Amino acid sequence: MNTTSTKNVCGDKWYLNLDKPEEALKVLGFIAIFVIRTLLHHFMKPLGQPYLTTDFAIGLILGNLPKFREAFSGPYSTTLNNIIEFGMICHMFVMGLEMNPSVLLRPPTKDAFMAYISMFTTFAIAFATTPFLHYTKTAPFVFSLALSLMASSTGSPILTRVISNLKIRKSDLGKLASAAGVHTDMISTLVYCFGFIFFPTEKPLPRPLQRFMRALLMFCLFLAQVTFTSIVSPIFLNWVNNENPEGKPLKGSHLVMSLAFVVLICSFPTWPPESMYNPILSAFTAGLFLPNQGRMSKWIINKINYLLSTVFYPIFFFWVGFIIHMKNFDIGDKMAWARFFSLLGTVIAGKVIGTVLCGVLLGYHVKETASLGLLLTTKGHFHVYLAALAIRTNRVKNTTGAMMIFVIVLTVVYSPFVVMDIIKRARKRVPVHIMALQWLDPTTELRVLMGLHGPHNIGSTLNLMEICHGGREPGSIYYATDMVELTDEIAATLKKDGRGGQNNDSVTVTDRAVTEMRESITAAVNGYGELRSGQGVTVRRMLALSTFMTMAHDICGLADELMVSIIILPFHKRRSPDGTLDSGHAGFRHVNRKILKNAPCSIGILVDRSFGQTEEAWRPGASMDIAIIFIGGRDDREALAFAAQVARHPAVKLSVIRFLEDKSTQNAQKRSSILNRASVVEQEEEMKLDDECFAEFYERYIAGGGRVSYMEKHLTNSSETFTALKSLDGEYGLVIVGRGGGRASSGLTTGLNDWQQCPELGPIGDVLSGSDFSHNTSMLIIQQQRTRGQLEGLHDDFTIL
Repeated sequence: MNTTSTKNVCGDKWYLNLDKPEEALKVLGFIAIFVIRTLLHHFMKPLGQPYLTTDFAIGLILGNLPKFREAFSGPYSTTLNNIIEFGMICHMFVMGLEMNPSVLLRPPTKDAFMAYISMFTTFAIAFATTPFLHYTKTAPFVFSLALSLMASSTGSPILTRVISNLKIRKSDLGKLASAAGVHTDMISTLVYCFGFIFFPTEKPLPRPLQRFMRALLMFCLFLAQVTFTSIVSPIFLNWVNNENPEGKPLKGSHLVMSLAFVVLICSFPTWPPESMYNPILSAFTAGLFLPNQGRMSKWIINKINYLLSTVFYPIFFFWVGFIIHMKNFDIGDKMAWARFFSLLGTVIAGKVIGTVLCGVLLGYHVKETASLGLLLTTKGHFHVYLAALAIRTNRVKNTTGAMMIFVIVLTVVYSPFVVMDIIKRARKRVPVHIMALQWLDPTTELRVLMGLHGPHNIGSTLNLMEICHGGREPGSIYYATDMVELTDEIAATLKKDGRGGQNNDSVTVTDRAVTEMRESITAAVNGYGELRSGQGVTVRRMLALSTFMTMAHDICGLADELMVSIIILPFHKRRSPDGTLDSGHAGFRHVNRKILKNAPCSIGILVDRSFGQTEEAWRPGASMDIAIIFIGGRDDREALAFAAQVARHPAVKLSVIRFLEDKSTQNAQKRSSILNRASVVEQEEEMKLDDECFAEFYERYIAGGGRVSYMEKHLTNSSETFTALKSLDGEYGLVIVGRGGGRASSGLTTGLNDWQQCPELGPIGDVLSGSDFSHNTSMLIIQQQRTRGQLEGLHDDFTIL
């Protein structure tokens, strides 16, 4: 009989038979969750919403569809509950592992004061109001404590993710919010652990002596877990990390032992049947007192976080939607709505009052500390789980529990808008920093990032350094950056040296070819730096080691961090022995194009034909013939600013050639028709800026009788522009041009785009770099900074408090 029963259970209940419609519906449901999640998050991303918001919306809808509810009813609901409990164990373990309990033993810092005071005010208000709203009839005192603690806590993983996604984590308010959120989350969860030990919730309640003995047992198990984890785990994990150095695969036996050790310390407080210790809270305390540094800890964090974010969280919110049975939701329950608004008001008022009071004591702005309080109201997955668990265990009615979950999710929904408002206010206070040569303060040093593909770029790089400096009084800093593609072969030779965090790891390349290439470049640029060290020139070496897909992002981030005014990159084509340019490197071309689109500063692309082979500009008696072609637009104005840096060098003979559009009556109609296609006001404003910029340059460098020569060419169309460019063939070693952005006199370049081979050089640069132009003339094409990004006009390390 037992055999038959087991057979029925195994045959009819517990395996996945896709021939049955309800079984296929389960698979279809989970596929639908992941597909819809990705699509919906794509549309929610501009609003700064994290995945929690998207997952909740999808889970609430799919979890209440009748077909899905029928498919997951019965024994499958038990299986789903077990999956959720295991996932929450992993979630709480990683959350504890990413925290540092040692901060509790240090003197309180500003973020700790913010966390403690905002927690206290919120808890006090919540505990004073919740008993009057009768959330539950089962152990109301214990439930009021738990609900007040949940109201006063913060979901630090979600808050950190929102702050990071909106790029304010490096700001003073972002740092304070992240640290205070972690403090609040750690303290509140530890209090949950103690509360579970000393306040039993089962019915009927055990006798006082039995309750005392059970609490004593659980407390002893808790202390044993903390002591064992704090003392033994550093010894064990250090041994594992030493046996598995960076750059080598993890040994399977050590990986299995490490995972078994983690399971051991997470689970042993739950082994005695009398203890009834919660495995989820046990996993948190185990993770909290495990060392979070070292290769094995980082591996565990990365793997579990990936599993949680890609698989568990969508299923978790499907379970939440399944628990919130909207069919039983009583929309007319006035007390439920009173509980909703009371809980939401308590959470917001308590946090804001606490942070404002603390901010006044610390001397912070009231608006900013109020915004900080709103951010600290953010809740997370653990709080949603507690509310859903209250519904599943019948601690609260379905409507009341659903209202609690809605409050939790609402705190996540408005958090990105609070961050956006912070950015908006900060942008009004902080002056815009424009990283371009045209707006460079003459009293500040010139910062230039020089990209190099290899030793063949050394000559042109050194010459550019020399002519850019030109005896500049405040001095110049050049960041000579090797652009090296990260291949599988090179990746196998990398050695990491961790110092306090994953983001601070330094990388050493041991590949022989890369090492030799870098050594030759270092010897050359350091030699030049030593030669000019007494004249304000500083040369620093950098490395951009990335795949071609991410190299542009890394260089843009480096330029932003170093606050350079211009990035100068080599053209993707190299000079052949016969003087022509080869077919080029597609990977570096992709990098150049991406940097032109996303760079935080101005960019120059050097087409080197002979500039690197000419006599060094710093040698006595050296002479360089350089020309700049000025037509108009912001890029040409930036090129003129670069020419102003060059003009001061004694070895440079600079010629300024201005192409002017013929304004005769015959061409007036042509010019008018061109302007009518665009905004006339904008075009006239651009021409006014061109004239002002050129007049200032003319008065300073040309009218003063210096070594800068000047000529004008009056042209009517792009055909005459092409002829004028051809007339310059072979006269200059380097020609500086703007890429063409914002150009008002478009009639002089209209049509040149029709046969462009390299649009990234602009119409004039493309003509000059063509195969039918001089093989001895190099080009420098310059584009002025295009301000883009989430923090337009604002650095991500801004100060607002």
